[in-house]
Amino acid sequence: MRQTILRRAVLAGVALSALLATAACGGADDTGGMTHGTGSSSAAGASASADATVNAADVMFAQMMIPHHQQAVTMADLAPTRASDSELKDLAAKIKAAQDPEITTMKGWLTAWGKPTDLPSDHSMPGMSATPGHGMPGMDAGMPGMMSEQQMRDLAAAKGPAFDRMFAEMMIAHHRGAIDMARTEQADGSNPAAKALAAEIASDQAAEVQTLQKILDRL
Repeated sequence: MRQTILRRAVLAGVALSALLATAACGGADDTGGMTHGTGSSSAAGASASADATVNAADVMFAQMMIPHHQQAVTMADLAPTRASDSELKDLAAKIKAAQDPEITTMKGWLTAWGKPTDLPSDHSMPGMSATPGHGMPGMDAGMPGMMSEQQMRDLAAAKGPAFDRMFAEMMIAHHRGAIDMARTEQADGSNPAAKALAAEIASDQAAEVQTLQKILDRL
């Protein structure tokens, strides 16, 4: 009797173990299915992001803003050894810190879009006027706010208060040109990421223009 009971208990234990093993396998399969599903969703999301709508205005915005930013960074690089105003030096450093990564971002977009990172020879941005605005001291072939080579040489040759004033005047014009370009992208572009960057550029540089104007007013 005791042997019969013991045998039944052993058989019941084996059956229970088999049932648990089957459930575990089924659970693993379900989890695997969920994992693959999540992976597919992530891949689809990445693909959708890469294939996000892009129009000519988005491409032109990136192609024009890259050299525009590069010139601003070049101007900012002059400040540490030439500027005498500490607030202006700090702002120049912030300008470089903000615009350097944006250059990398926009180059990455153009590469992903299959477009050249270099600006085409005919680069008048849709909706932009080739006429200088806002009292800009410089305009480069229809790109608002760009300084001429001579203006850049003059800035590099200046030092102390003369540099401070020239830098502030030129960067105000440069920023206003970038703001115009950013607003054109916001109005005419279709790529969400490009339009978001344009909005950020317009907001940040408008604030920097106010700071530069305050510096200029007290110089």
